[in-house]
Amino acid sequence: MTEQLNAQWRLAATPKGGLPSTEDFLWVTNELPEPEDNQMLTQTLYLSLDPYQWGRRRSGVELPGEVCHGRTVSRVVKSRISGYAEGDYLFNTNGWQQYGLSGEGVGIFGYMHPRKLDPATAPISTAIGVLGMLGLTAYSGLMVQCQPQAGETVVVSAASGGVGQVAVQLARLAGCRVVGIAGAQHKVDYLQALGVDSVVSHLDPDFSEQLKTACPDGCDVYFENVGGKVFDAVLPLLNKNARITLCGVVSQYGNTDGKDPRAVWQAVGEPTFQRQQVTVHDLFVGNFVDQYQDVFLQEMAEYVRSGEVKYKEDLRQGLDCAPRAFYDMLTGDNFGKTLLAVGDDPTR
Repeated sequence: MTEQLNAQWRLAATPKGGLPSTEDFLWVTNELPEPEDNQMLTQTLYLSLDPYQWGRRRSGVELPGEVCHGRTVSRVVKSRISGYAEGDYLFNTNGWQQYGLSGEGVGIFGYMHPRKLDPATAPISTAIGVLGMLGLTAYSGLMVQCQPQAGETVVVSAASGGVGQVAVQLARLAGCRVVGIAGAQHKVDYLQALGVDSVVSHLDPDFSEQLKTACPDGCDVYFENVGGKVFDAVLPLLNKNARITLCGVVSQYGNTDGKDPRAVWQAVGEPTFQRQQVTVHDLFVGNFVDQYQDVFLQEMAEYVRSGEVKYKEDLRQGLDCAPRAFYDMLTGDNFGKTLLAVGDDPTR
């Protein structure tokens, strides 16, 4: 192998501010690591940017000096693991760097087990999107936790985002009336093109009234990605025995009051939850990998092949733009599943 350097983004310090800034990240280059027995060196092709990564950094789970965590699609450069060969494609967690090690002794963050990818099944970038943890998140929250029934009304916030766009389509396939909440007009238009029954923009001054009109029979299932004023508008619409899956509260991730956004969310909703006997499910995708990932991947691959589920990627170019793209994703200045093209994809 010719001499190469590995570029990385490391966490510079535990962030003090509400939203990411360039001072939170440190650009580092060093020599490529050499795989030991039962390890392999992989080149990052795609990097997933997700809101939960900011929570890891602000809470101190991710330590200063560490390579910033992130799910990736990679190509094997050198393998010392049986069953993996040079040129194989896989899902792994290289993080915010051009090259990384996978295998024995390399952390997988508890449940993000490396798996080989077949480019003939679907574009390999989908392994960190609709055919990955992101899609499994939508499936687990909606289908497993909330179990929507045909004819019920399902409301999804951040409905054009990576998780939301999968959730609305699964709800439609389940025979539900689907109401999507988005922001800018092009996101509203996209959801309408997906066949969502009604789409409301949270940017409109009369958002709450529009949402009420879109839910004439109330809300039976709510897929929560946002919190804040969006949640405030959904609360009065919750029917008796409604179900909520709490995926995230992205509107609160920049708060600087030191309070736990999920705890604040729970406190705001508790009177309504008790009165309406609402069941709230806290959603952590890692709890569903062992039991549901295989069946999900099989079902979703068929949905994608048949065109019953479509997906939109917000693909940014180059590892160097990771901090900016990460900020854009957290503030809603993205469209679809946010990912970076870090290396050239020979299959694209």
